[in-house]
Amino acid sequence: MRILIKNAMILPMDEPGHQISNGYIIVENGRIKSLGEGDSAETAFDKVIDADGKAALPGFVNAHTHAAMVLLRGYADDMPLMDWLQYKIWPVEAKLNGDDIYWGTMLAAVEMIKSGTTCFNDMYFYMDDAARAVEDSGIRAVINRGMIGVGPEAEIAFPESSRMVEKWHGAAGGRITCKLGPHAPYTCPPPYLERVVKLAEELKVGLHIHIAETLAEIETIKNDYGCSPVEYLERCGIFKLPVTAAHCVHVSPSDMETLKKYNVGVAHCPESNMKLGSGFAPVKEMLELGIQVGLGTDGASSNNDQDMLQEMRSAAFLQKVKNYDPTVIPAYTALEMVTRNGAIALGLDDEIGQLKPGYKADLILIDCAGAHMQPLHELAANLVYCAHSSDVETVIIDGVVVMENRTINTLDEKEVIKKAAAVARDLVNRP
Repeated sequence: MRILIKNAMILPMDEPGHQISNGYIIVENGRIKSLGEGDSAETAFDKVIDADGKAALPGFVNAHTHAAMVLLRGYADDMPLMDWLQYKIWPVEAKLNGDDIYWGTMLAAVEMIKSGTTCFNDMYFYMDDAARAVEDSGIRAVINRGMIGVGPEAEIAFPESSRMVEKWHGAAGGRITCKLGPHAPYTCPPPYLERVVKLAEELKVGLHIHIAETLAEIETIKNDYGCSPVEYLERCGIFKLPVTAAHCVHVSPSDMETLKKYNVGVAHCPESNMKLGSGFAPVKEMLELGIQVGLGTDGASSNNDQDMLQEMRSAAFLQKVKNYDPTVIPAYTALEMVTRNGAIALGLDDEIGQLKPGYKADLILIDCAGAHMQPLHELAANLVYCAHSSDVETVIIDGVVVMENRTINTLDEKEVIKKAAAVARDLVNRP
């Protein structure tokens, strides 16, 4: 299918300051064929989208979430992380089944698509069912089966993860990528992590893990192993593989040097960290060191949404106030974090995260005509500081128009909401 997008304000996100004020994008066979200023000289398109008054940019990358946790949105609020996990989340997660995960992931996909996310990095359970939801909804995802070395499912996580990779890695026309998902340093003892690394090497996939999220985690690892979580994971050998590290709130200068040394991608989750009182991640310092910091929402029971426009605004504001410096995380940098940096953090930067010829056609159109978006002195600033998720008008993923004029074409939104609500009510009332 050949698609022409015309009259667009284009932010390719390939280099700071590069903007096409009135241009075109040609999509062919799922990829960006060309883009440029003015009108395209080519003709004969299957679809033409007039983007007058709209910004075109790469789709947002949610670098860390637990998608089906939308079922627990509002279920356990205003609690410390470990109490939240031990007394509320883990007990109800023990009751989950595949049908729950499918409809929860479908609901998350609706929310993400409607707020401009085209790719997400998901760690959870029953990943066959999560993958089916990714396939059916048309979104792109990296899926990871959560692996907890101290729980009752410690052993079964290995064959389930192997089957997930064999069945789904590269599936849905390449929209699904798989990694292994060891949960965190405090839930994965050294022998367990060593087995995870060995399996990942055999399967030729990377890892996705929570690191240094809370002060309690820092204290636990120091008491048990005499080092920081980053040092602990380095000793266990996980950094010899590509790693996406969620949170990294409490990392020292030495820890950050280690993350940089191994090219670890970081998924910063500012709203989850704020809501759970986890602390302030040193994002300014990580970016200055050259660490690729993307953004994630975390699960919707600790955020409580999957809105990346809101996440990048929070990320920028939080770092400004933390550093008492309004120049920290300028608007363009925030946009990089939800596009190009997120793609790098997931190891997908040769395919998505920028608008350039040859890249997969994952892009969004944001309406800039609303009163809250005017006047338009600086496009990047208005997108970061003014735009709402409801301004996302069109979403194209893998060259397919998944949403147009705020209507999702790949699923029945009302049916998904109805089914997910029923599943959630049943889940929290199960004995």
